[in-house]
Amino acid sequence: MKQRLLLITCLLLSSLVPAFAADGKLMLAMMPKAKGNAYFLSCKAGADKAAKELSIELLFDGPTDSNAAKQNEIVENWITLGVDVIAVAAENKEGISTALRKAQKAGIKVVTYDADAMPDARSFFVNQATPQGIGYQLMDEAARLTNSTGEFAIITATLTAANQREWQKHIEARLAATYPNMKLVAVRPCDDLKDKAQSEATALMSANPNLKLIMAICSPGVPGAAEAVKQAGKTGKVKVIGLGLPNENKRYVHEGVTDSVILWNTMNLGYLSVYAGVAIAKGELKAGAKSIKAGSLGTFEIVGDNIMLGKPFIFNKGNIDQFDF
Repeated sequence: MKQRLLLITCLLLSSLVPAFAADGKLMLAMMPKAKGNAYFLSCKAGADKAAKELSIELLFDGPTDSNAAKQNEIVENWITLGVDVIAVAAENKEGISTALRKAQKAGIKVVTYDADAMPDARSFFVNQATPQGIGYQLMDEAARLTNSTGEFAIITATLTAANQREWQKHIEARLAATYPNMKLVAVRPCDDLKDKAQSEATALMSANPNLKLIMAICSPGVPGAAEAVKQAGKTGKVKVIGLGLPNENKRYVHEGVTDSVILWNTMNLGYLSVYAGVAIAKGELKAGAKSIKAGSLGTFEIVGDNIMLGKPFIFNKGNIDQFDF
């Protein structure tokens, strides 16, 4: 009887206490939208640094391309493995949430970063910038470059990407409210692939001869669109802006093909996400908290259940060489 009670007690405790890695280290599993995407590799570099500082085991895995079903499959594998924390950039907000809720029921702590899941499927969202801030900044920059007139198009990763749909909503709201002489003529997906972004941008210019600007709101889309404009001999005639990494766009910025790249420090995003996940697992970060201390980066504000990384930053010819990511 005593042995049976002891076994039951152990099983109950195992469902409540994180199952640390075999060497005693906390295990955090981090999922990008696409593991080969330079944007997420930059996030991983920051995550690796945080993991080393915190002496935890970091797993990094995700689909080879933007694939919501594959994300769910990987989460299921991590549940079976018994990781302590999952940090995920959701490809499909609703789609990933069922698997994440299952993870939570198994005692795994969940945070999201870059792109959120449903609020009840995670504890906190590490928010690189508010969707409104991103959308407005992109639209304002597009208006500046076109003198607030003419046609422009958007290249996105996928039409279902939750964060990019949210950004697009605010881009269109800003357009309607502030720039009546500008017109959004098309939104094309590139599946987070530079080559496809290039072909889509080429098609956009062919179908819309009066196009003045291409706005890419996924990181491979910016150099893809820039290469299309360059190949078409329309440098300066069709402006290129978007959300992207400085290193992928420096050449095009210096050549005058891309006017500006808007983003945030992606390494810091990965770093902060790991610190947040570990703090939750250790019971140091709980609902209602107003701030979090993240190692060498200092203290970050928490608004509701969003941990705020900061405001978007504009990289241009004058400052882009100062950054290496």
